[in-house]
Amino acid sequence: MSLFKSWECEGGRFAVWKVEETAEEMRAALGDALPYDEKLSRLRAESRRMEYLAVRVLLKAICGEEKQVCHEPSGKPFLADCSYHLSISHTKGYVAVALHPTAEVGIDIEQVSDRVLKVASRFMSDEELRGETDALKDCHDDTSSATLYYMLLHWSAKETLFKLMDQAEVDFKRHLCMSPFRVYPEGCFAGREYCTPQSKNYLIHYFLHPHFVCTWSVGQENKP
Repeated sequence: MSLFKSWECEGGRFAVWKVEETAEEMRAALGDALPYDEKLSRLRAESRRMEYLAVRVLLKAICGEEKQVCHEPSGKPFLADCSYHLSISHTKGYVAVALHPTAEVGIDIEQVSDRVLKVASRFMSDEELRGETDALKDCHDDTSSATLYYMLLHWSAKETLFKLMDQAEVDFKRHLCMSPFRVYPEGCFAGREYCTPQSKNYLIHYFLHPHFVCTWSVGQENKP
């Protein structure tokens, strides 16, 4: 089994799984108490089946027991036993989950690909695009690689906030804004949403990997 990385942050638990097993091996790691096979029978694409199983195996690895994942009408995932708030992400070869007992949480993992350079103007504001020069001042990577990570971090961070907020019709370019930051192998930066009356601020954490970037954020705790 391939638990790639796990960590705790702001009271939450986070983990990334590197998918190296076959679908049969992952299914064998799970029991028969939950309706896995019923769901798997409706997933025709092999990639979707792999993602589905990897998430459940990862949840079992970090929780010590199998967890049933359900979905809101919006598509947002939640645990049937309500033990944690949940966020899920996947990219080629990896899946990631975030769990928090009392606060909404978001996580995103994005494959390193230069496609993001071609579409950056669609999800980044002019101010965010202009911030690239300052962002790369202390970066030791080559300029093209650092630029790619800078753009990917913006996309991933906005995906993280979108999942955390669970709001409909969010315009990534107009409604989600990242404060200026410099690109390091890991760190954090501030983000703000402008699509709710509260216009909340969030702290985005991240780390870089040759194959992907990962971002996560914890929202305000839900008080009883």
